[in-house]
Amino acid sequence: MDTESIADALWQALQEGRHMPAEWAGRFALDQAYAVQLALLRRRIAAGERQAGWKVGLTAESMRVQQQVHEPCFGYLLESGRHPSGRRYAFDSLIAPGFENELCLTLGKTLRGPGVTLADAQGAVTHAAPALEIVEVRGPFAGNLALAMADNAQQKAFVTGEEILLTSANRDLAQASVRVEIDGELVEEASGAAVMGGGGMLSIAWLANKLAEYDLALEAGMRVMAGSFTRQYSARPGMSVRSTFAPFGAVAVDFD
Repeated sequence: MDTESIADALWQALQEGRHMPAEWAGRFALDQAYAVQLALLRRRIAAGERQAGWKVGLTAESMRVQQQVHEPCFGYLLESGRHPSGRRYAFDSLIAPGFENELCLTLGKTLRGPGVTLADAQGAVTHAAPALEIVEVRGPFAGNLALAMADNAQQKAFVTGEEILLTSANRDLAQASVRVEIDGELVEEASGAAVMGGGGMLSIAWLANKLAEYDLALEAGMRVMAGSFTRQYSARPGMSVRSTFAPFGAVAVDFD
């Protein structure tokens, strides 16, 4: 079936409140799944949404092991899902929610692949912010990757702290680190090197080159959730999360 027809069917399911409908499992491949995802993004924009940027997922080895896949993925960010640190979410309004510990990077100039290099990415990203990606496990991910990608790779929202200007002193994102606290207890410490094996700038280069396969550029002004330093955490009612990224500061969220 052609991409637009698949997107029409999945869009109708979304209007009915159905994500990743079982009748579509296994019916299209991953390359077409991204095209379907982008077709659904166009429908969201036509309905009044605004795109804030992109996410790169499955960048950490721990995440790929957890989800039983072996390559990064991408999804889109919406302005309606962009929230400042301290956001409180009603747990019952989310679908099997969780969070990931990331840096949110801002593009100062457009990158157009193919052939975007790490040096190109380093020259294009101007700011970084401590961030938590709010995800929803809306259906089985492992073994059903194409349908999960069409459904925007579990993306729901993103919460960011203060943006920090990148300089020669902090631009090597592999040297960043995070301390994750849940309900005031330290649960994990991790390095930015876990992202793509060398930091979030590699996510930017990967994304620019991947988007080029769909005749898209990574546009100036876009924000990119560059990949989790840690595994994905499940949320629960009453959970309080604070993640502190050295040298970029802290971000917090609560699930009521």
